Amino acid sequence: MDLATDTLRKLKSNRRVKLTKDAFIHSDQGSHYTSPIFQEMVKKYKLGQSMSRRGNCWDNAPQESFFGHFKDEAYIKPCETLNELKKEIREYMTYYNNYRYQWNLKRMTPVQYRNHLLQVA
Repeated sequence: MDLATDTLRKLKSNRRVKLTKDAFIHSDQGSHYTSPIFQEMVKKYKLGQSMSRRGNCWDNAPQESFFGHFKDEAYIKPCETLNELKKEIREYMTYYNNYRYQWNLKRMTPVQYRNHLLQVA
């Protein structure tokens, strides 16, 4: 429960994150997300809440895919300190978002695809 509520607190207090008035938080139907404590925090922070349908694995498919690639491609085993691990994760995120082309995104990187969608809209 603490992980879920602490995450909400950090999201709300992070000055680099600007939440729009229509911002949503999406999750599965785990007990911590359906608890009255968590749902009250969501309302207090003026966030919308959406949840996956029970047993719907498709909502998590993009994240599962990302973490599968991360495990295969990131070079984290030799990291000996938390700072080394954080650095490797940041470098992989830069690579993944800006340089790693993806077939399901019209063979564009995630950043290129996002920019493409913004131009079309």
